Amino acid sequence: MKVIGIIPARYASTRFPGKPLVDIQGKSMIQRVYEQCGKAKKLSSVLIATDDQRIFDHVQSFGGNAWMTSPEHQSGTDRCAEIINSGKAREWDAVINIQGDEPYIHPEQIDMLCALLEDKSVSIATLVKKIDDPSELFNHNNVKVVLNNKMDAIYFSRSPIPFNRNFPEEEWLKHSTYYKHIGIYGYKTKILGEISGLAKTNLEITESLEQLRWIENGYQIKAAVTNLESVAIDTPDDLLKIK
Repeated sequence: MKVIGIIPARYASTRFPGKPLVDIQGKSMIQRVYEQCGKAKKLSSVLIATDDQRIFDHVQSFGGNAWMTSPEHQSGTDRCAEIINSGKAREWDAVINIQGDEPYIHPEQIDMLCALLEDKSVSIATLVKKIDDPSELFNHNNVKVVLNNKMDAIYFSRSPIPFNRNFPEEEWLKHSTYYKHIGIYGYKTKILGEISGLAKTNLEITESLEQLRWIENGYQIKAAVTNLESVAIDTPDDLLKIK
C-alpha cells in the first residue's frame, strides 16, 4: 500500500501568525515536522500543503516537497482533499494528515496509523491516548473520545465523557478509562474525497469538531492507543515547553 503524508501549513493564525516558520533550535517548525515524518517507515512520500508563498519558498529552500493550495480551506482535511481531488496524487492508496505544529511528532505514531489502514475494512483512522491527569480530563481544549469494543470511535467531545454519575469528579479517573484524541488522521484516498464534500452537521458545529461530521454521516473511525506524547505549538508561550 502506498501512503502519502501531507502536512497542511497555514501562515495565518489567530493565536500565532507565521508559526510554521518560527525558529526552533536552529530549524523552522515546519522543517522539523517534515524531517520527523521522513523517519516514518511506512510513508512512501511526504509533502507540505500550504496557501502561503513564504512557506512554499522556505520548504523548497531546505529541499522539501511543497504544493500550493487554496486559502479558502477551513481545515487540514480540506487542504489534503484538494490535492487528492485534483488528480495529482492518484497513485496513493491512503493519506496521513499530519499536524504542522508538532515539531517533534513521533514517526512511530504515523506508522501506527498506516498499519491500521492496511486493513481493507478501515476507511478512517486516528490515535488516542489514555488520560491520567485530571487537568487534561476537564480541559475543554483536550478532545475526549469514547470507543466501542471494536476500537471504533463512538463520539468525540470537549466535555469529559463518559459522565460517571456514581462517583465525584475527582474520582472519575480511578473508576473509568478516559481517552484524549491525538489530532492525526489517516484516510483511504477514496474516502477522503467523499468526506471533503459533506456539509457541516449540527454536532460538528456544536462541538467545533470536524470528525463528528463523518460519524453523523455513518463513517467509522478506527482508533489505536498510543502511549507517546508530542507537544503542539499553538501559542508563542508553548515554545517554552520544548526549550
